[in-house]
Amino acid sequence: MNDRVTRRTRSARVRTSQPPERRSVDRVPRYRPGGRRIAAEPLEAAWRPAPERPERARPRSRSAGPSSWVKKYGWRIYALPVLLVVTVLAVLDSRDGAQPPEQTAAAEKPAAGAASGGEGPSATENPAEPVDLRIPTAELPAGGKFTKKGRGTWHVVKGSSPPVGKAGGRLYKYTVEVENGLDPSSYTGDDAFAETVEATLSDPRSWTGGGKVRFQRVDDPADADFRISLTSPATTHRADVCGFQIKYESSCYQRRMDRVIINLARWVRGAKAFNSDMTAYRQYAINHEVGHALNNGHVGCKRNGALAPVMMQQTFGVANNYVAKLNKADPTNYSAVPRDGKVCKPNAWPNPGAE
Repeated sequence: MNDRVTRRTRSARVRTSQPPERRSVDRVPRYRPGGRRIAAEPLEAAWRPAPERPERARPRSRSAGPSSWVKKYGWRIYALPVLLVVTVLAVLDSRDGAQPPEQTAAAEKPAAGAASGGEGPSATENPAEPVDLRIPTAELPAGGKFTKKGRGTWHVVKGSSPPVGKAGGRLYKYTVEVENGLDPSSYTGDDAFAETVEATLSDPRSWTGGGKVRFQRVDDPADADFRISLTSPATTHRADVCGFQIKYESSCYQRRMDRVIINLARWVRGAKAFNSDMTAYRQYAINHEVGHALNNGHVGCKRNGALAPVMMQQTFGVANNYVAKLNKADPTNYSAVPRDGKVCKPNAWPNPGAE
């Protein structure tokens, strides 16, 4: 029995004398991952942690490329850049074309009483836009021959006159000119044309009868406020002269040139509204176009059966319904003629009752 005690004591000493670190190392765990757990033993975590799984690289999304945009949005993806460009151009265009209201009004309305306005638009019997119409009274009547095309330059018909008109009226000086290359036999010569012009503007029934203006014929174009020029149809049709928006012969006032253009075709043939009264029509043509040089705009027949205003486009007729078709749009600020069925009688004078 003493031997047993001795062996137990010796065995206990051996166990207790081992360093704690060794006991910890040599100790076999009761439970390991995947092994069998011994009954009545507590759970014990493995000292080696499970190796971490490498994180898989995320696959690149296919929705980031242009092809995915097309797949998602369809044809609209192509429309967006086009709409953006159109919008930018529209904004730039609106900014470039815009004008302050006061500038726009000043550009549309000529200065009152100005005989010449530099580069301003011409006042003409032609409409502002091309018009394709059948107006019987606007057709050129049958008659004598005339030169269809001149040289596009003019010469002054020599001659002058004292001022005519009431004292206090504004004085306008003018020259009488004829285009080079015209056959004088069709209009009976330069002097005959000049005498008709001077006699018309000196008549009290003309613009001087109102007391606001006076006229004087001069030889030197440098002294003139405007020029009254007999001109061939081909030169009249030029875009920088009268233009030819409608296919009816007409005269005009070209402000850029300070030139009253009297169409030779009308001077020789007249207008159907005046029947065969060539003298009355020639007086009307002079007064009407000089009226534009004085900044008077187009008007229509005011009262049915009355004398037509001289600023009515009587070359095309004296019925408002006909003339109204030629005045749908006019940027030069001349009023359009109403289509109201009124018909006037032809008239050559702005002041027909003046003595």
